Amino acid sequence: MNIAVVSVHDLPADIPAIARELGSAHRVTVYTRRNSADRKPRVKPATGVTIEYLAAGPAEALPENGLMPYISEFSAQLRQRWSKDRPDIIHAHSWTGGLAAIAGAEGLDVPMTQTFHKLGSSRIQPRGDRGQAARIKLERAIGRRADAVIASCDDEADELIRLGVPRKNIAVVPHGVDVERFRRQGPSLARGERPRLVHVGHITPGGGAHTAIRALDGIPGAELLIAGGPVAGAPDAERDLERLRLLAKEAGVEDRVTLLGHVPHNGIAKLMRSADIVLSLPIAVPNGKVALESMACGTPVIASAVGAHLDSVVDGVTGLLIRPDNAALLARRTRQLLGDLTRRTALGFAGADRASSRYSMERISRELVRVYDNVTGRTQPVEVELEDAEAA
Repeated sequence: MNIAVVSVHDLPADIPAIARELGSAHRVTVYTRRNSADRKPRVKPATGVTIEYLAAGPAEALPENGLMPYISEFSAQLRQRWSKDRPDIIHAHSWTGGLAAIAGAEGLDVPMTQTFHKLGSSRIQPRGDRGQAARIKLERAIGRRADAVIASCDDEADELIRLGVPRKNIAVVPHGVDVERFRRQGPSLARGERPRLVHVGHITPGGGAHTAIRALDGIPGAELLIAGGPVAGAPDAERDLERLRLLAKEAGVEDRVTLLGHVPHNGIAKLMRSADIVLSLPIAVPNGKVALESMACGTPVIASAVGAHLDSVVDGVTGLLIRPDNAALLARRTRQLLGDLTRRTALGFAGADRASSRYSMERISRELVRVYDNVTGRTQPVEVELEDAEAA
């Protein structure tokens, strides 16, 4: 197949990895916005894969809600390219990618699949937020227009149904993990004698870092490393970090909390392998990437019992699930796990096995191809669903 992947905003980390897998048997072109002046217009990172950086708006990073003025410019370039080289299937990512893909494919009769990553309806917003209401309407229209909408977990599939997407048009294909980079064996960051907890994720309220800090007072002797936040120099880069500093001081644990700020994705595996336990505690989990990466590294994970975590983390087998925003429960479960090396080892091995067998990029790419085949009429419809937890 000739597969066109559209992601106007920054490329999610797993798109290039999935494209490489698909490129071994198909021709894949990833279209994204040029967000840096030193970007080459076109690169070929792997056999069968091309990434095209289209000039639309300023050549600088922009928040996704700031891309709307440049969608038409981006989609015009898609139309120009696709008119000469029509793809067999389009896979759009996020609502901005969906808008651009629909406009770019107008009149070409190309089947389209859509992944939202994080729906506007799942975001906590102030009452009367017109921008968010408009985004939800756009997502509903895109979801109904797409030939298939790919959800990352059963929880997201339910949310899509509530949004108005027909159930028959929804396929559940989870996010994958690069099991070559995230694996049990490999280098890890230096550490001392203290038990080490690592929290990876957004540091805004609701991201879980605040819960981890509040719990630390009930986990004597442990250190907490928090990875997350904007790249240094970004607008408001220090605001959320300062909130966490103040919270750690108020809780009396500032001497045991290290705020790492933004950690490049290629450094996350070393960080996770250095930990006794990885924490992933957001109140909304669209893809569960952190938990999967921790599992693949063989490091026990304690995760919030929401969203994609409910599918990927088998409670008590490949990790622990707890109610979100519950510092007392987190402290108790963490103390118990730190005091039981045998259980931590068992969770680590089981997590690594599940990550490699169920969530490898190779397997996820095969499931995506099944969805593509279904919507292009190459095969009869086959629902792609997550396996039962017992199959782990």
